[in-house]
Amino acid sequence: MLDHEFMRLAFGAGAVVGVLAPAVGFFLVQRRMSLIGDGIGHVAFAGVAFGYLIGVAPVATALVASVAGAIAVEWLRANKRTAGDQALALLFYTGIAAGVVIISAAGALNANLFAFLFGSILTVTHGQLALVAILGGAGLGLIALLYRALVAVALDEEGARVAGLPVGSLNVALAGLAGVTIALSMRIVGILLIAALMVLPVIAAARIARSVAATLVYAMAIGLGSVFVGLTVAYYADLAPGGAIVLVAAGAFLVASAVGRLRLS
Repeated sequence: MLDHEFMRLAFGAGAVVGVLAPAVGFFLVQRRMSLIGDGIGHVAFAGVAFGYLIGVAPVATALVASVAGAIAVEWLRANKRTAGDQALALLFYTGIAAGVVIISAAGALNANLFAFLFGSILTVTHGQLALVAILGGAGLGLIALLYRALVAVALDEEGARVAGLPVGSLNVALAGLAGVTIALSMRIVGILLIAALMVLPVIAAARIARSVAATLVYAMAIGLGSVFVGLTVAYYADLAPGGAIVLVAAGAFLVASAVGRLRLS
């Protein structure tokens, strides 16, 4: 399998996203914002469509749209302009509607578009791998640098504010990380499935971990394992890689849930 260059590139890109997505998703789950990945994904779809319309690399426009959408949701939530679920609904519907309209205007309803929707990890190029590695590494580095502050805000936002932490800036940083993660993950599992890779490893890890730090570490390990196992199964069984990765992550949740119940019995 690894004799093929496209598989080596796929494993390289998948390794970065498999660790980054659960790492960012961990903080979103703690804040009960698990569905934000879906909302930002819809905005990323509009970004991809806009890229086709103006003749710019869709990944670049999707990256800008994802980060802007994530920050917009955080701004709406923080400024009490609308409730968190309403902000997400606004993001869902305007993102997908804008994407459909722009795609129709660009006449880009083709196989390339579906690669972004459902993932096309086996077509990752050297340039795309370099971009994923650089931005993914920067994202993980930022998480490591801000870990204690991000955890404090995720667990008790008001308490963190009283303690003097820059809650607003930290929330914007997390929103930006979520946007970057989704844009980078489009080629791996697709816009429609990335939220699952951000959430499933985290809730699986929560079933077996005994601390906050352990939950984050286990989530990243499960995410990485899901990518590797999913890619391997997809290669030998000739299945869609993105779907296989997410199904493996779902299976990990079922196993973790069973292990957690056995511990309690």
